[in-house]
Amino acid sequence: MTDHITPVKKSIFREYDIRGIFREELNEQSVKLIGYYLGQKISGDKIVAIGYDARSHSPLLRDYLTSGLNAAGCTVLDMGMVATPVNYFSNYQKIKDLNSDSSSLLIPHSSLEASPDASIMITGSHNPSEYNGFKITIDKSPFFGEAIYALGDEIIENQDKIIPDNIKKIDIDVKTPYINYMVEQFSRLKNFPKKIVIDCGNGVADTVITDIFDKLSLDYTGLYCEPDGTFPNHHPDPSVEKNLADVKKALAKDGDIAFAYDGDADRIAVLTHKHNIKGDQLALLYAIQMKNPTVIGEVKCSQVMYDELKKRGAKTIMYKTGHSNLKVKMKETNADLACEVSGHIFFKHRYFGYDDAIYATLRMLELIADGIDLDKEIEALPQVFSTEEIRVETTEEEKFPIINKVKELLKNPPADFPKILNIIDVDGVRINFEKGWGLVRASNTTPVLVTRFESTDETMAKIYEKKVNDLILQAKNLL
Repeated sequence: MTDHITPVKKSIFREYDIRGIFREELNEQSVKLIGYYLGQKISGDKIVAIGYDARSHSPLLRDYLTSGLNAAGCTVLDMGMVATPVNYFSNYQKIKDLNSDSSSLLIPHSSLEASPDASIMITGSHNPSEYNGFKITIDKSPFFGEAIYALGDEIIENQDKIIPDNIKKIDIDVKTPYINYMVEQFSRLKNFPKKIVIDCGNGVADTVITDIFDKLSLDYTGLYCEPDGTFPNHHPDPSVEKNLADVKKALAKDGDIAFAYDGDADRIAVLTHKHNIKGDQLALLYAIQMKNPTVIGEVKCSQVMYDELKKRGAKTIMYKTGHSNLKVKMKETNADLACEVSGHIFFKHRYFGYDDAIYATLRMLELIADGIDLDKEIEALPQVFSTEEIRVETTEEEKFPIINKVKELLKNPPADFPKILNIIDVDGVRINFEKGWGLVRASNTTPVLVTRFESTDETMAKIYEKKVNDLILQAKNLL
């Protein structure tokens, strides 16, 4: 029986994915429509692999989505509960390899030697438990931005269309080939002597990670490995310091290195006894053993990362925040590595070019096994004073106009404004000053402005923060 039909909300169609509150925004009608109209955009044999996270409503959304995809003439492959990177991995596997008995994969008009035409991950990522959403890949590329907005418009225009129930699907196993791939790629880590601590945050990292560790005979302690979409122990966002309290205690008690993951295991935190290593610092570490790599960072990354990489012979590219944006830019530039400060790490070097926190874990263990002293590398970097991300509350309607007004004001800044060297406007406004930089950009997922400031001088970092915030306030008042 169909839920009470409520109007489809345009706000669920985001820059990087589709996301909303279960039943209130993602309900039977809206999700069936998403499946139907998305299915029409998938070409080839229209074979779609679906996976989902630990949230209690994810299997129900899987059924709604399947009905819509079936109505659009798609064949649905169901990989069950998996991590987001495992979902992405399915796009690079031959269909015959996704089941031990390929004869059971009776897919009309398809070649079992081909890969799925698309994958959809049902996940609310690190959002509260009432949220869910869809991360979409078509023909190995993210479906995002204008494509998602256009999909939303089409669905809203046709939101009264009734999609019948049809949950026909074919069960597949992506976890086994993923585990086997990792064990083979990192076989040299077998019996790695260090003590590892992992905090899965009751997300889906441990649908595969401890199997990989066991096969490699690693010495590890696992916290909150059981998937539980209510997240009973702490919120699964490792970029928030308070969520790392338990893994830090376990590391201090009996560990050499620690890792923490978000709800769908595409973001990582790496902790030593001395440091919580941020995403841009991780990129510096991962690039050590790459010869003259091309590395993409988002606009929030430290200038230290860009400068140090260039000193080492790397090519650097500053680009928009967002996992979809970075994946597309990697493909366009054939970059080796990309990163976000929040812990999305993307490897094209020896991998497929998407964000995978489990793969990033193994690459970090590989560095340690090769004798890289993480603390020594971090402490050798130039010292800067930087803020965390500072969020300025606004509205969906005003956030982009405020950014445009800030750009106008910067053409003729106040007399006491710090000297501007140049401005980068690839994503919001990043203002380069003589001793640092300031950033203000509109979040693509929430009604806030995001700011960040950095300087080689602590006093100047505070001055940059104050002067840019004054400019934001002036911009708001001029709207």
